[in-house]
Amino acid sequence: MAESEELTELKFRIYDGTDIAHSTYASSMTVATLKQKIVAEWPQGKTVTPKSINDLKLIHAGKVLENNKTLADSRITFGDLPVGVITMHVVVQPAIAKDKTEKSKEDMQKLNSCGCVIL
Repeated sequence: MAESEELTELKFRIYDGTDIAHSTYASSMTVATLKQKIVAEWPQGKTVTPKSINDLKLIHAGKVLENNKTLADSRITFGDLPVGVITMHVVVQPAIAKDKTEKSKEDMQKLNSCGCVIL
């Protein structure tokens, strides 16, 4: 890590108000790397648990952060706050299983099937 690289203190708030992964991060760190850390430090015993980084969305200043961008690219404010700690919100959104999606499409076709006969 370069000495001139900016560092910022971040914490991540999950759905029940708990803060996790409170630490100092480099501006060159990617959002995907942050998500890996969050998944690794996710509290045990929570009703909703992410299985991978794709299950998580990080929100800062009303924007969902993209996995391939760095903190600097995402325009995370560094040092503008008097306290110096930036809180990001974490939303867990598990991917829907393909079986359920396919099954529901089949069910919808059965429910919506109708036939018209014109004489």
